[in-house]
Amino acid sequence: MPANTQVDSAARPGAGAPGAIVALDDSVLETLRERARFVIEEAARQGATAAEVGISAGEGLSVTVRLGEVETLEFNRDRGVSVTVYAGQRKGTASSSDDAPDSLRETVAAALAIAQQTGLDEHNGLAPPEWLATEVPDLDLYHPWTLTPEQAIAEAQACEAAGRRDPRIINSEGATVGSHVSARVYANSHGFIGGWRGSHHSRSCVLVAEQDGAMQRDYWYDTQRDASRLATPEAIGARAAERTLARLGATRLDTGEMPVLFAPEVAKGLIGHFISAISGGALYRNASFLRDRIDSQVFPEWVTISERPHLRGGSASAPFDTDGIATRDQDFVRQGVLSQYALGLYAARRLARTPTGNGGGVRNLTISHGAEDQAALCRRMGHGVLITEVMGQGVNLVSGDYSRGASGFRVENGEIAGPVEEFTIAGHLGDMFAGLQAAGCDVDERGNIHCGSLLLSPMKIAGV
Repeated sequence: MPANTQVDSAARPGAGAPGAIVALDDSVLETLRERARFVIEEAARQGATAAEVGISAGEGLSVTVRLGEVETLEFNRDRGVSVTVYAGQRKGTASSSDDAPDSLRETVAAALAIAQQTGLDEHNGLAPPEWLATEVPDLDLYHPWTLTPEQAIAEAQACEAAGRRDPRIINSEGATVGSHVSARVYANSHGFIGGWRGSHHSRSCVLVAEQDGAMQRDYWYDTQRDASRLATPEAIGARAAERTLARLGATRLDTGEMPVLFAPEVAKGLIGHFISAISGGALYRNASFLRDRIDSQVFPEWVTISERPHLRGGSASAPFDTDGIATRDQDFVRQGVLSQYALGLYAARRLARTPTGNGGGVRNLTISHGAEDQAALCRRMGHGVLITEVMGQGVNLVSGDYSRGASGFRVENGEIAGPVEEFTIAGHLGDMFAGLQAAGCDVDERGNIHCGSLLLSPMKIAGV
């Protein structure tokens, strides 16, 4: 076994170094269904008036190489069970990593004991049967990758080597190759039971460069359901190096106001703040500046923000949410107007609204965009700053205030003029949304928010 290797084989008694990931066949899903049925029956036997259970099984392999040597090699195989029972309007939840019958009985008993100690809540309970998903379509989410540790090590080494070809790259925080497959089932005492299998694979690289005594760090990665669609290890390493080297020689911006262009990986975070502000938990706690803004203009008229949870092969696709409610295509923003909130079952009841199938979050969110890529948006901006990284926690969803540290590139006469760092951008989320000038066609589809570059109206810049 390579030096510096760490192996997690606790879930494989008697196992030595882990082998290739084993595909989860249909029998695994059927076993999870049997366990879920057992939990529902056991909850009724122990006196629960209603119950629901989520149960999952997964297996994964992850290898990290640093400076050509294996730093970590991790294998995991796990199961998880989360049981929620109701005693009238009282609710108790308990979880376990063991799905053996005796453990499941104990987990149900623990959940019931908790329910007896909680207060009455009229909003507790299962979704009505008519809201539950009646079909579980094949969304093309499962593509197992027969990846051995040796293959993963070779890929990670190739990725890092491609990123370290320039002598200015003086260090590495590692290249990682990972693969994970899972199966999950949800069931409740209305007779609903559904599940699916999924896979996620990734390659990533983090590098450090130095010039004139100053160091810079950057990264790149890709993640896909189907490993054959991943960018090659060499492409990931080269892109990480390109991004890291581009940051060398960074200067400071002058304090003032200027237009801001968010790169896709930063732009999706901005859209994420919007989703957080229209999500049930923030709304019923009165902790969102967008509460009571349904049917009001929030974005410019050209903006539509949609959810496509049934996108085949989508990174966040799912046939139903964590409440068992069927997911569906829907618009949260239509022609700039906030048309609905993103609500799970409990939050919807607290707000006296209908749930939108967003228990557990949004899935494959998209924002309308034009035909301009990032370079074209730089030309449209003329003079301003391209933001490629933000840091800090300066986002207040209650007030809408936004203030974060940032780095990126100065844009002059529509062209990248050099890297900049150690400045702060500040504004109000409401003004940032309303002042959106354009969305680029350079859409980043990694994750649950698919978004290209976003061009904003001038923001306050705190530099030198």
